[in-house]
Amino acid sequence: MKYADVDRIYQTLPLENIPWNSETPPDALVRLVQEGVVRPCKTVDLGCGAGTYAVYLAGLGFEVTGVDSSPTAIRIAGENAKKRGARCRFVVADLLGDLYEMTGTFDFAYDWEFLHHIFPEDREVYIRNVYKITNPGATYFSVCFAESDSQFGGTGKYRSTRIGTTLYFSSESEIRDLVSPYFTIRELKTMDVSSKFGPHRAVYLLAARR
Repeated sequence: MKYADVDRIYQTLPLENIPWNSETPPDALVRLVQEGVVRPCKTVDLGCGAGTYAVYLAGLGFEVTGVDSSPTAIRIAGENAKKRGARCRFVVADLLGDLYEMTGTFDFAYDWEFLHHIFPEDREVYIRNVYKITNPGATYFSVCFAESDSQFGGTGKYRSTRIGTTLYFSSESEIRDLVSPYFTIRELKTMDVSSKFGPHRAVYLLAARR
């Protein structure tokens, strides 16, 4: 199954019409910071898009690198950081590639509503990359749509969206099997998350790199 051209989406749609683009950081990420689960450190935002969450963390003293495959998204992210006086680094890279563009390793890695854009046959490559660019003991935080989500209609594992992307909806057991060889799971649950066009059921993962 072919992936959508995400760069074309950023080129042709206003940010307010892109479902995953948000002007504010998600509550679950904010809680991790407020409760001290993660503290300012070298951080990587995987699938950073327009950089909202990277800018938020940078404003709190995190040293953030945002990574996305879309050059247009990375350009927008850089502009957003500049407007807000945030010091972030943004990199165009394929998170299913060899990540030669990345330098250094990180103590906190997160992907918010990104993993459901990656199909099962490519997820092993992705999680190995997350492992490769994180330090031993690093925190990994991930939230992706759950198979029990009803926002898009239907009950299949693959579902199409209004902007032409295809998403894969996961179970907790799939996420556990994916990450367990590389990360120690601290918390894994299915929860409600808010979004631009209505609430979603999502699989929440908090783990530590082995």
